[in-house]
Amino acid sequence: MGKKAREIVGVDLKELIKDLDRAYCDEWLAYYAWWYMAQVVDGKGYEDMGEFLNKIAKDELEHAQELAERIVELGGLPTNVPGNLAKNANAPYPGVMKNLHDYNEIIKIVIEAEAGAIDVYNKIAKKTFGKDHDTYQLATHIMGEEITHEEMFENLLEKK
Repeated sequence: MGKKAREIVGVDLKELIKDLDRAYCDEWLAYYAWWYMAQVVDGKGYEDMGEFLNKIAKDELEHAQELAERIVELGGLPTNVPGNLAKNANAPYPGVMKNLHDYNEIIKIVIEAEAGAIDVYNKIAKKTFGKDHDTYQLATHIMGEEITHEEMFENLLEKK
Protein backbone atom coordinates (compact mmCIF):
# COMPACT_ATOMS: atom_id res chain seq x y z
CA MET A 1 0.00 0.00 0.00
CA GLY A 2 1.42 3.31 -1.04
CA LYS A 3 1.81 6.51 0.95
CA LYS A 4 -1.32 8.19 -0.42
CA ALA A 5 -3.40 5.08 0.11
CA ARG A 6 -2.30 4.96 3.76
CA GLU A 7 -3.13 8.66 4.12
CA ILE A 8 -6.72 8.24 2.99
CA VAL A 9 -7.48 5.34 5.31
CA GLY A 10 -9.81 6.96 7.80
CA VAL A 11 -9.02 4.68 10.73
CA ASP A 12 -6.06 4.24 13.06
CA LEU A 13 -3.78 1.89 11.12
CA LYS A 14 -2.12 0.36 14.17
CA GLU A 15 -5.50 -0.48 15.68
CA LEU A 16 -6.79 -1.84 12.37
CA ILE A 17 -3.70 -4.00 11.92
CA LYS A 18 -4.25 -5.41 15.44
CA ASP A 19 -7.90 -6.15 14.60
CA LEU A 20 -6.89 -7.90 11.39
CA ASP A 21 -4.11 -9.82 13.12
CA ARG A 22 -6.51 -11.09 15.78
CA ALA A 23 -8.85 -12.25 12.99
CA TYR A 24 -5.84 -13.84 11.24
CA CYS A 25 -5.04 -15.79 14.42
CA ASP A 26 -8.69 -16.85 14.72
CA GLU A 27 -8.60 -18.20 11.17
CA TRP A 28 -5.46 -20.24 11.81
CA LEU A 29 -6.99 -21.76 14.94
CA ALA A 30 -10.22 -22.58 13.10
CA TYR A 31 -8.29 -24.02 10.16
CA TYR A 32 -6.34 -26.34 12.41
CA ALA A 33 -9.36 -27.39 14.48
CA TRP A 34 -11.50 -28.22 11.42
CA TRP A 35 -8.60 -29.93 9.63
CA TYR A 36 -7.75 -31.98 12.73
CA MET A 37 -11.35 -33.06 13.28
CA ALA A 38 -11.58 -34.05 9.59
CA GLN A 39 -8.61 -36.38 10.09
CA VAL A 40 -9.86 -38.15 13.22
CA VAL A 41 -13.66 -38.20 12.90
CA ASP A 42 -15.12 -41.69 12.77
CA GLY A 43 -18.46 -43.43 12.87
CA LYS A 44 -21.25 -43.82 10.36
CA GLY A 45 -20.76 -41.45 7.44
CA TYR A 46 -17.41 -40.22 8.75
CA GLU A 47 -16.08 -39.72 5.21
CA ASP A 48 -18.82 -37.17 4.49
CA MET A 49 -18.21 -35.29 7.74
CA GLY A 50 -14.45 -35.41 7.16
CA GLU A 51 -14.85 -34.07 3.64
CA PHE A 52 -17.15 -31.32 4.87
CA LEU A 53 -14.71 -30.27 7.60
CA ASN A 54 -11.78 -30.34 5.14
CA LYS A 55 -13.66 -28.02 2.79
CA ILE A 56 -14.38 -25.53 5.56
CA ALA A 57 -10.76 -25.79 6.79
CA LYS A 58 -9.50 -24.82 3.32
CA ASP A 59 -11.78 -21.76 3.40
CA GLU A 60 -10.38 -20.75 6.79
CA LEU A 61 -6.81 -21.10 5.50
CA GLU A 62 -7.75 -18.91 2.52
CA HIS A 63 -9.11 -16.29 4.94
CA ALA A 64 -5.83 -16.33 6.88
CA GLN A 65 -3.94 -15.78 3.62
CA GLU A 66 -6.19 -12.89 2.60
CA LEU A 67 -5.83 -11.27 6.02
CA ALA A 68 -2.04 -11.69 5.97
CA GLU A 69 -1.88 -9.94 2.60
CA ARG A 70 -3.97 -7.03 3.88
CA ILE A 71 -1.95 -6.71 7.08
CA VAL A 72 1.25 -6.46 5.03
CA GLU A 73 -0.36 -3.95 2.64
CA LEU A 74 -1.21 -1.78 5.64
CA GLY A 75 2.42 -1.90 6.81
CA GLY A 76 2.15 -4.58 9.49
CA LEU A 77 3.16 -8.18 9.92
CA PRO A 78 0.83 -11.00 10.93
CA THR A 79 1.61 -13.12 13.97
CA ASN A 80 4.54 -15.32 13.00
CA VAL A 81 5.02 -17.58 16.02
CA PRO A 82 2.50 -20.44 16.08
CA GLY A 83 2.54 -20.47 19.88
CA ASN A 84 1.20 -16.91 19.85
CA LEU A 85 -1.85 -17.66 17.69
CA ALA A 86 -4.12 -18.50 20.62
CA LYS A 87 -2.67 -15.65 22.69
CA ASN A 88 -3.36 -13.05 19.97
CA ALA A 89 -6.75 -14.37 18.81
CA ASN A 90 -10.18 -12.92 19.55
CA ALA A 91 -11.46 -16.25 20.78
CA PRO A 92 -9.86 -19.29 22.38
CA TYR A 93 -9.01 -22.35 20.33
CA PRO A 94 -12.38 -23.78 19.25
CA GLY A 95 -11.42 -27.19 20.54
CA VAL A 96 -12.19 -30.56 19.12
CA MET A 97 -14.85 -33.08 19.87
CA LYS A 98 -14.35 -35.46 22.74
CA ASN A 99 -16.31 -38.26 21.06
CA LEU A 100 -14.98 -38.88 17.54
CA HIS A 101 -18.38 -39.88 16.19
CA ASP A 102 -20.58 -37.31 17.95
CA TYR A 103 -21.52 -35.21 14.93
CA ASN A 104 -23.80 -32.97 16.97
CA GLU A 105 -20.84 -32.01 19.14
CA ILE A 106 -18.73 -31.26 16.05
CA ILE A 107 -21.52 -29.20 14.56
CA LYS A 108 -22.04 -27.20 17.76
CA ILE A 109 -18.30 -26.44 18.03
CA VAL A 110 -18.22 -25.20 14.44
CA ILE A 111 -21.43 -23.15 14.73
CA GLU A 112 -20.17 -21.39 17.86
CA ALA A 113 -16.83 -20.55 16.24
CA GLU A 114 -18.44 -19.36 13.00
CA ALA A 115 -20.83 -17.11 14.94
CA GLY A 116 -17.84 -15.56 16.69
CA ALA A 117 -16.12 -14.99 13.35
CA ILE A 118 -19.23 -13.29 11.98
CA ASP A 119 -19.14 -10.89 14.94
CA VAL A 120 -15.45 -10.13 14.37
CA TYR A 121 -15.88 -9.36 10.67
CA ASN A 122 -19.02 -7.36 11.29
CA LYS A 123 -17.07 -5.13 13.71
CA ILE A 124 -14.22 -4.71 11.21
CA ALA A 125 -16.70 -3.91 8.43
CA LYS A 126 -18.44 -1.29 10.57
CA LYS A 127 -15.10 0.24 11.56
CA THR A 128 -13.88 0.50 7.96
CA PHE A 129 -17.13 1.35 6.14
CA GLY A 130 -16.57 4.52 4.12
CA LYS A 131 -13.03 4.82 5.51
CA ASP A 132 -10.95 1.92 4.18
CA HIS A 133 -12.66 0.45 1.16
CA ASP A 134 -10.26 -2.46 0.61
CA THR A 135 -10.43 -3.69 4.19
CA TYR A 136 -14.20 -3.21 4.21
CA GLN A 137 -14.53 -5.37 1.08
CA LEU A 138 -12.26 -8.03 2.58
CA ALA A 139 -14.21 -8.08 5.86
CA THR A 140 -17.58 -8.37 4.13
CA HIS A 141 -16.26 -11.04 1.75
CA ILE A 142 -14.96 -13.20 4.59
CA MET A 143 -18.04 -12.50 6.71
CA GLY A 144 -20.23 -13.74 3.84
CA GLU A 145 -18.32 -17.01 3.74
CA GLU A 146 -18.53 -17.39 7.52
CA ILE A 147 -22.30 -16.82 7.33
CA THR A 148 -22.48 -19.59 4.73
CA HIS A 149 -20.43 -21.93 6.95
CA GLU A 150 -22.67 -21.25 9.94
CA GLU A 151 -25.80 -21.91 7.89
CA MET A 152 -24.38 -25.12 6.41
CA PHE A 153 -23.67 -26.52 9.85
CA GLU A 154 -26.97 -25.29 11.29
CA ASN A 155 -28.72 -27.16 8.49
CA LEU A 156 -26.86 -30.32 9.45
CA LEU A 157 -27.94 -29.93 13.07
CA GLU A 158 -31.57 -29.46 12.06
CA LYS A 159 -31.49 -32.70 10.04
CA LYS A 160 -30.18 -34.77 12.94
